[in-house]
Amino acid sequence: MLATTHLPSQGAAAPTLIAHGLFGSARNWGVIAKRLSDRGPVAAVDMRNHGDSLFADDHSYAALAQDLSEVITANWGQADVIGHSMGGKAAMVCALNAPNAVRRLVVADIAPVGYGHTQAHLIHAMRALDLSHITRRSEAVEALEASIPEPGVRAFLLQSLDVAGKRWRLNLDALEAEMDKIIGFPAIEGRYDGPAFFLSGAESDYVLPEHRARIKALFPQARFAKIPGAGHWLHAEKPREFEAAVRAFLDA
Repeated sequence: MLATTHLPSQGAAAPTLIAHGLFGSARNWGVIAKRLSDRGPVAAVDMRNHGDSLFADDHSYAALAQDLSEVITANWGQADVIGHSMGGKAAMVCALNAPNAVRRLVVADIAPVGYGHTQAHLIHAMRALDLSHITRRSEAVEALEASIPEPGVRAFLLQSLDVAGKRWRLNLDALEAEMDKIIGFPAIEGRYDGPAFFLSGAESDYVLPEHRARIKALFPQARFAKIPGAGHWLHAEKPREFEAAVRAFLDA
């Protein structure tokens, strides 16, 4: 079972499960989860090979989707599911494989297609960091500057560094070995006929017009929207706009 952060609620809405993207964690979604918990119960998970969840060799979307399905079954039987990037692909496969478990589906800035942008260079940079000499997070920030020049990416990755434990809360070996599966999307049959919302960043190129036919084939009720001024990390860049759009869809 995945490590899960539960936010109970007095609200009567259906429970909501949140699945983060590659190199993320449940903690990344703390603010949005807390805000949405006024509606009903919210749970954010650490996906496998991330955070406090199981480390395993298999990082296929079939496995990730089964993990999500097990959390839903064990806690509620059915839930609204929000997934971003890798978590969005896992959420889509979960909805396709176990449609009765998903009441409404929110897919944040990803499509059910393969992509060409490997993230292996970030794994190499993390693995190359000599953690034996790191005593403060600021030292890790400085040490990664040459290999990861983008401050936002460095800050995001370092949320998964356990400085005291001298380790990454990421299974770097498994994520590198399974990178082709992570950036791909499985050949999958079936259809999810429930409400689906594909919410993208207007500045992102992850969900393109040519992806819509594939999305509609798998998710006939799919609706689309974009958040102005947001890129791929739309929930972090425009949290209030993201929350408002998701809330309107879930409450429709």
